[in-house]
Amino acid sequence: MVEKQEYRDAMARLGSAVNIITTDGPGGRAGFTASAVCSVTDTPPTLLVCLNRSASVHAAFTHNQVLCVNTLADCHESLSNLFGGKTPMKQRFEAAEWARLATGSPILTDALVSFDCKVTQITSVGTHDILFCEAVALRRNDDSHGLVYFDRRYHPLMRQTAC
Repeated sequence: MVEKQEYRDAMARLGSAVNIITTDGPGGRAGFTASAVCSVTDTPPTLLVCLNRSASVHAAFTHNQVLCVNTLADCHESLSNLFGGKTPMKQRFEAAEWARLATGSPILTDALVSFDCKVTQITSVGTHDILFCEAVALRRNDDSHGLVYFDRRYHPLMRQTAC
């Protein structure tokens, strides 16, 4: 059996894109930073997002059944930290400019890419729910470079750009 800390240390060596996941609707507006996001299929265009069931935002996401995966550009490190901490939700959203597409979920206007999604299925595994999310709209920004999280630190892809 692999020990929890051994597993966490090994996963720190698996680089991933940094995303802010947002929602808005009857369950309220909420957002959090996530690296546990990946593509499932392109037919229909589906991503998965892993969300801890003990997270303060869990109820908003499961109630609203819509979300946006905002993949961060290299200039968004501080925004990622804001959405990853205990900052009140209102302050998180005041720190950036947002728009809306089809679902009404907040779209980060200068994100590398934003996938506006409806949640089509939720599966529970251990401490987390896996949200399967069908993209109904998207917005790309080809003028920025990505931000990855590897070895418990942020790393810009290419050069730094101003937001």
